[in-house]
Amino acid sequence: MEQLTLHEDPRSGNCYKIRLTAALLDLPLARVGYDIMKGETRTPEFLRDVNGNGRIPVLQVGERFLPESNAACWYLAEDSPLIPAERFERADMLRWMFFEQYNHEPNIATLRFWLFFVGEANLGAFQRDQIPAKRAAGEAALALMEGHLAGRDWFVGANATLADVSLYAYTHVCEAGGFRLPDYPAVGAWLDRVAALPGYVAME
Repeated sequence: MEQLTLHEDPRSGNCYKIRLTAALLDLPLARVGYDIMKGETRTPEFLRDVNGNGRIPVLQVGERFLPESNAACWYLAEDSPLIPAERFERADMLRWMFFEQYNHEPNIATLRFWLFFVGEANLGAFQRDQIPAKRAAGEAALALMEGHLAGRDWFVGANATLADVSLYAYTHVCEAGGFRLPDYPAVGAWLDRVAALPGYVAME
């Protein structure tokens, strides 16, 4: 495999899921850090050389650049046990990865960023007005996960997949956004199983 480099802010769950995927697969991964709070992904150099969308993470593969966290995880994990071999299970894994980006991350990750990193007192009026709706949507996502995990160890099939990696990243730090993990015991037990996987690395 070509040289792999992760362009990241290590505080980001989207960046962490790529690092966790690489660690679980024992893939060497160089890292280049940026501080999104200082606008370091919006510089002309970053926009020209790394990602014209001005966002991280970006997985650099040799001289090519792959934005979007779940796409990067897929690239790393193809032909590994983290992607199911069975066709329906593979599609079901993608379903949960899409759920993570559409229902989970925009609410749980956003509240973590707003409340833990920015601070509620520093939010604009529009952002403050959005907090109740984002909390309700985040709780609905966690409740759906809780129901799904109540009778199973992993989101898809009998083993951990990218569905688990992608959902783990922001779920395990959701309390920084005001969510209560004790309200979701099946989710909590699943978080412990992910953290016990061989090769696991913690978020920084």
